Amino acid sequence: MSIGCWEEADARKMDCLIAVTNNDAVNMMSCIIGDRLGIPRKIARVRSTDFGGENSLFKAQDLKIDMIIHPEELAAQEIYKLIKLRAGNDIIDVADGQIQAMATRIQENSPLANRQLKDIARTFSAFPFRAVAIARGISTVIPGGNDELLPQDLVFFMVREDHLAQLMRITGVEQETQHRVMIIGGGLVGRRLAQLLGKAFDVRLIEKDENTARELSFSLRHAEILNGDGSDSDVLLSAGLLDMDTLISATGENETNIMSCVMAKHLMNSDKHTGNNRQRKCISLVNKEDYVVLAASMGSDLAMNKKILAGNEILKFIRRGQLISVAHLHGFDAEMVEIFAAPGSPITRNPLSRLGAAYNGKMMVGGLYRNGNWKVAVGDTQIQDNDRVIVACRSQHLKDVQSLFQI
Repeated sequence: MSIGCWEEADARKMDCLIAVTNNDAVNMMSCIIGDRLGIPRKIARVRSTDFGGENSLFKAQDLKIDMIIHPEELAAQEIYKLIKLRAGNDIIDVADGQIQAMATRIQENSPLANRQLKDIARTFSAFPFRAVAIARGISTVIPGGNDELLPQDLVFFMVREDHLAQLMRITGVEQETQHRVMIIGGGLVGRRLAQLLGKAFDVRLIEKDENTARELSFSLRHAEILNGDGSDSDVLLSAGLLDMDTLISATGENETNIMSCVMAKHLMNSDKHTGNNRQRKCISLVNKEDYVVLAASMGSDLAMNKKILAGNEILKFIRRGQLISVAHLHGFDAEMVEIFAAPGSPITRNPLSRLGAAYNGKMMVGGLYRNGNWKVAVGDTQIQDNDRVIVACRSQHLKDVQSLFQI
């Protein structure tokens, strides 16, 4: 925090300060210093929800912060939204709700399994839909027409909202709302999730520490609190795992969260008293980025990473005017970007199928807004000047997206 270090870094010439250390006090103080040095935009990661809120003693403007990131709150809100959606699948409203992005796993008996995307498009031509990303094992593929969907692939599709039910029938996804939720871990994310879900869902939270569990039993009136080790199969079964629709592992340990989901998934799949059509989901909180896709491939239907969520929020704030929005595709090493096509930009010069190496394998245009309507893009679609476009891309290719859409 030496002022000399700030001067040495030429801080007065900076356009933006991002303070994301593990110490809330350091981050907040850094923004105050940055403000004194004339840095116009200041972003701080603050875990404590006691700061920055409308009813807080110290509001964001008091701390000279333009944007406060609460990582645990972001994760809890994101999981809450996902659980409220259909069947616990990752279904995201985009394009003002007119287009849906849906992630689902390809089963052995799926009519889409072992077929090339161009063949699938010809067979199911009654309505347009687009596979924009594939998670296969620990790798993510931005597919082209010659790519094949394999059993156990996790695929992100884009489709118009009025065709979502048809796509769900083709992929075998049931459209239903989850009702019973089990949470492992009573930390910041777990307890916040219990608060958000408790009034609308049957919530059961397992906390290993006896004192924390006792405290939560008083503060979370709409959730059932159990004291036990959520990584123990006997504890999970005794707590009623087989009656649950969704399990969320939100402890502070990556390995515990991943393995709890692996074990829970095994126990759920071994339950012979449950109908085959019942879809039950496991969501894990993973704090190490390298484990996100691994967790999704091992047993987690969704792997949530606080750092990625926080990074996306920061990216949206910094790139306002360039990118309309950025959303991470959970379980994929990929992002979904909403962006305008600048007049004369490279993306406007050819149909999507003829854009070559600058496009193929790096990104996939899923939809565009033109003449007052959103529509799903296909291979012969040509982007026009000022079109508002939704793009899926590998995380490392965000700059390539900007290059293709700007002059």
